Amino acid sequence: MGVQSPDIGAFIKDMRENARISLRQLAEQANISNPYLSQIERGLRKPSAEVLAQLAAALRVSTPAMYLKAGLLGSDDHQSVPTAVAADPLLTVAQKQSLTQIYETFVRENARAEETADPAEQTVATARKPAVKKAVKKAVRQQAQEEQ
Repeated sequence: MGVQSPDIGAFIKDMRENARISLRQLAEQANISNPYLSQIERGLRKPSAEVLAQLAAALRVSTPAMYLKAGLLGSDDHQSVPTAVAADPLLTVAQKQSLTQIYETFVRENARAEETADPAEQTVATARKPAVKKAVKKAVRQQAQEEQ
């Protein structure tokens, strides 16, 4: 079994500590063994997509954000904002979670609007997507400046 980069393990550990739950509690909530979770956090084991999804649910983090951090998702247009948020060293874990959740909510709302809209309205909804990305990026920058 190959050794992974410590990023996903450190991310999971930071999320767990931020949530103020023990390693044992998280392992139980995610339905994985305590030693296995410890190895993941220390970067000794690479979790599967299924285990990452279980950990994301237990930590109340979006599964795509967890997959991004683990390097399972590329940084296509849809993922550029969550990737930027996850990589920003000026934000706390809680701020990263909040911004990612807000962005995902906007994306879901736009997708829902596109499904129910007539073709003319779909063009308007599609035109708004870059504006949403810009708004989230601006919020990230403002939050970082306020903390300095």
